[in-house]
Amino acid sequence: MDDKKGSSATRAKNKYNAANYDRLYPYVAKGRKEVYEAAAKAAGMSLNDYIITAIEEKIKRENAEPPQG
Repeated sequence: MDDKKGSSATRAKNKYNAANYDRLYPYVAKGRKEVYEAAAKAAGMSLNDYIITAIEEKIKRENAEPPQG
């Protein structure tokens, strides 16, 4: 008997994603997810794209400043 779960297409997608992407599991305070989803929707983006864009913008901004000290 076949113990595999899900369709072959789902298994193929999961295999591709595991090979090509890292996963992040951010935890946020109750109620903040809805705020972030609304902001992403207002920007015409998925929540994932919105979060990645915010992180990349922060990295760029912080790396553009001269070192402190």
